[in-house]
Amino acid sequence: MRTEDKLPEAEERPTDLARPRMTRTRRWLLGSTLAVYAATVIGVLTTSWLVKLDWQVMLFRPYKQWPEIHTFLDYFVVMGQRGPTAVAVAAWLGWCCHRQRTLRPLLVLGSSLLLLNITVGAVKLGFGRLGPHYATTVGSNEMWGNGDIFPSGHTANAVVTWGVLAYLATTPVARRVASLIATGFAFGVGMTTVYLGTHWLSDVVLGWAAGVLVLLALPWLEPVMYRAEVLLLGLWHRLRQHSGRPPVPVPVPFARPLAGSTLATPRTARDDELPPREPVGVTGSGRTPGGPTARVAEPRQHHTVRQHQHTPRSERTPVSPAGSRRPPHADRVPRAASGPYGSGSGSGRGHTTATGG
Repeated sequence: MRTEDKLPEAEERPTDLARPRMTRTRRWLLGSTLAVYAATVIGVLTTSWLVKLDWQVMLFRPYKQWPEIHTFLDYFVVMGQRGPTAVAVAAWLGWCCHRQRTLRPLLVLGSSLLLLNITVGAVKLGFGRLGPHYATTVGSNEMWGNGDIFPSGHTANAVVTWGVLAYLATTPVARRVASLIATGFAFGVGMTTVYLGTHWLSDVVLGWAAGVLVLLALPWLEPVMYRAEVLLLGLWHRLRQHSGRPPVPVPVPFARPLAGSTLATPRTARDDELPPREPVGVTGSGRTPGGPTARVAEPRQHHTVRQHQHTPRSERTPVSPAGSRRPPHADRVPRAASGPYGSGSGSGRGHTTATGG
């Protein structure tokens, strides 16, 4: 049995895509973010201290307090605008798709932006809150008007667009670095909109919460993205066949298999690998029914290993150029010594020469 046919237990992937695992950290983040989202909405609807804080910051006029940074922040706020940021991140993720032979990075970005537009856009149009520059009554929450600033779209888009890079990171170090970059952009863009007077402070807080909720919901969209990737890759393969191009193997999607699918497939032989030998049966005179003579697979005969009895070194007879120094054993037949004096004579010091006759 080949060891390559077995998959290690550590590399086996779960087959259930419908139920993503909820870790303790993710549950805590989801619960706390939902609490912040609900508290912000209730605080604005009830014209609580949060609305009073909005008016205090607005009347402070930050753009008049620090006018020297106004030009820089006018450009920096673009980091939260959906069009430019989506194009920049999509270009990077497109290169990642080409290198990894998968559509998953672009599908994650598209799914997150679609979910962001649906959730944030619906809340914006539903509340209809007016911005600070269009406020009519001091101290009011400015709700149910013709506005569309609650929650802040720039802030939520900065959280999602840059947070997707951290979500797709493959190493812990890259994930931490991308998370810090996304946090910096999200915080900076949100406070910049407050500085410029385009959003209330509560708009920014709700935008942060809305963006984090979209990122936390991405694992539940993984099954849909996996099926969409399989569908798109299959369609692309069929289009190449209809166009007359040589067929190419469809890349395997970078995702977990669906429920009920097999984890391993039979291993195919490589080009440099010989096919397995099969025994050939013989009939009658040693010929197969429809072919030439073939050898019968016979079991290999194992030769017995000869066991030589070696004499210990202490019992060996020392040999000198003149002959042996010890007399021969009584049960040993003496050999005829051949030397310079002939085949029938031998001389030596300390031993008797025997002549066979």
